[in-house]
Amino acid sequence: MSKVQDSKRYEHTLSVAYTASNLAACYGENIEYALIAGMLHDCAKCLPEEKLLSICEKQHMRISGEEYKKPSLLHAKAGSYLAEKKYNITNRDILNAIHNHTTGRPGMSLLEKIIFVADYMEPGRRQAPRLEQIRRTAFVDLDKAVLMILEDTLKYLQDSGSVIEKTTQETYQYYKGHAEP
Repeated sequence: MSKVQDSKRYEHTLSVAYTASNLAACYGENIEYALIAGMLHDCAKCLPEEKLLSICEKQHMRISGEEYKKPSLLHAKAGSYLAEKKYNITNRDILNAIHNHTTGRPGMSLLEKIIFVADYMEPGRRQAPRLEQIRRTAFVDLDKAVLMILEDTLKYLQDSGSVIEKTTQETYQYYKGHAEP
């Protein structure tokens, strides 16, 4: 991976894999799957936007209007394809974890939630609202950590006038509806 990513992205990748393996151990998920998904979650991150669009179009993946406006959002979808074709990953849960690590999705598997959370809270991450609280919560209540991340992400995107992918909003609504009172 270090040959495909710049050094900063590679450090992030190692930190996500490390964090994911710790969360997997905490929740009884397959640690090897968490490491693999963590190592490959950003395998398409450094590709040019045109290449991301090309991969997703050729594979007949659904591309939202938001993703056409900001093709870098497609790195997760393109990454799941690369993980399968370039790195020979056949496990559907690992591929889904890569595919959904940025937006999440309603009803994520345990591995998907682990990668989603690990990407947000890995040790190299420095600036995010409630980051320390999310890090503590993640090892006690993973669904609550997912909801907190979605809340903070949506607030950040709204406040900055950035594109909000519809799936992120749907995921937030799903986990808000399933949160413990």
